Amino acid sequence: MTDWPPRLSLQAELDRVEAQVSAGQPSLDLLFSRAALWQALGRLDEAKTAYVAILKQDPSHPGTLTQLGALLHETGFRSAAITVQKRIIALQPENTAAHVNLAKVLWDHNDHAGARTHYEAALALDPDCAGAHQGMASVLSEVREPQAALEHAKKGFQKTPLIRIPYRGSEAPLEVLVLGSALGGNIPLHQAINDRIFRVTLLVTEFADPAFPLPKHQLVWNAIGDADTGTEVLARASSLLKKTKAPVINPPEIVARTGRADNALRLAGIKGLLVPKITALSREQLERTDARTRLESLGFAFPVLLRAQGFHAGKHFAKLDSPAEIIRALAGMPGQEFAVIQFLDARSADGKIRKYRVMMIDGRLHPLHAAVSQDWKIHYFSADMKENAAHRAEDEAFLLDMPRVLGPAAMSALAHVQSILALDYAGIDFSVDAAGELVFYEANATMVIAAPDPDKKWDYRRAPVQKAFDAVTNMLKSRIK
Repeated sequence: MTDWPPRLSLQAELDRVEAQVSAGQPSLDLLFSRAALWQALGRLDEAKTAYVAILKQDPSHPGTLTQLGALLHETGFRSAAITVQKRIIALQPENTAAHVNLAKVLWDHNDHAGARTHYEAALALDPDCAGAHQGMASVLSEVREPQAALEHAKKGFQKTPLIRIPYRGSEAPLEVLVLGSALGGNIPLHQAINDRIFRVTLLVTEFADPAFPLPKHQLVWNAIGDADTGTEVLARASSLLKKTKAPVINPPEIVARTGRADNALRLAGIKGLLVPKITALSREQLERTDARTRLESLGFAFPVLLRAQGFHAGKHFAKLDSPAEIIRALAGMPGQEFAVIQFLDARSADGKIRKYRVMMIDGRLHPLHAAVSQDWKIHYFSADMKENAAHRAEDEAFLLDMPRVLGPAAMSALAHVQSILALDYAGIDFSVDAAGELVFYEANATMVIAAPDPDKKWDYRRAPVQKAFDAVTNMLKSRIK
């Protein structure tokens, strides 16, 4: 069905353009209009093919490079998106939007220095560019410059704290309000929420006026997921939610209890789960000459792990084999607050480390990946997966039959973790050691479900990952009355 009025309007415009194209010898501008309408209607493969065909005739056709770059970014072709955005800047070096768009792709590609360069270039061209200020707020939060980040956030969001995500559905949408933070720590939800069913309005919590009602919504998802850095903004989100009776995914007060040190205390004692000791210490405490004595008094023995608070995916995370390494490690880390984590040997019987991620969605466990590596600091994107077919086979086996791979004791431990966290949406990372016990790494609401890269070698991942996406969709639909 296509009975939603805005969709009908787009379709009517497409029908008009299609008639002109069929009349013969269409201009490139007309073909571009058709491709843009396909994109707006969610016909992304057709749009991409059309954009490429236009560029073969005119490599610098106005608008086509911009639309193709955005489409490639959206559909996971990030390297191609970077190439296209760089091409736009080469043709139009004073195109502010192109610098912002390239910065966004670079940021998602974990090139944060490159993103900063292009956000700064955009602001040099247009000091009032809201998108560039918003991006700089993220960049400066990443390097722990909170005051400077806040100043950019004010310029980026204070006038417009609402962001409306394009909706591509054919029927009237279900309205979802997402609460996020201008300064990071958010759950990346852009792939998880189906834009053909749900229309998303993002409200930047720090700049929401408490005197005004919340935007139209049937459900709220609190996407502020980092309890270690988000204490104040989670409290503000909780206050804002007093103005709604709609169901809330991941209530802020529940997320606030999921910091690393808090989880270490809450989850200790679960049968079959080894939970490391974790404590939070300041830079000043760690730089003191008696830091070793303090750590030993807290029950730590070297090696220990040191992590800057609020970072994920292995950023600013180091293994310290002796007290002499503390100062050197701190010198390369931003921020003033750190987690000291007991190092547990997570090697399997063959000496390799396997890190598993399981998503917890609406009370059910969903396998997301099994990464295999020789390195203690293991993440799926950096593990030996792409070039190792045997490791991919392990990943596939885990995705297809998690209970068989992990065993009943491990599954029981995971269910126990899920019940204690009490989050609607979360993830847990863990390994299985040589004795068969789960070695706990972290569990929180910030974990992302990412669609596999387009490479055919990841085809085995597509259906299992889609099951996790479908679980999110079903959860949201079930909560909306």
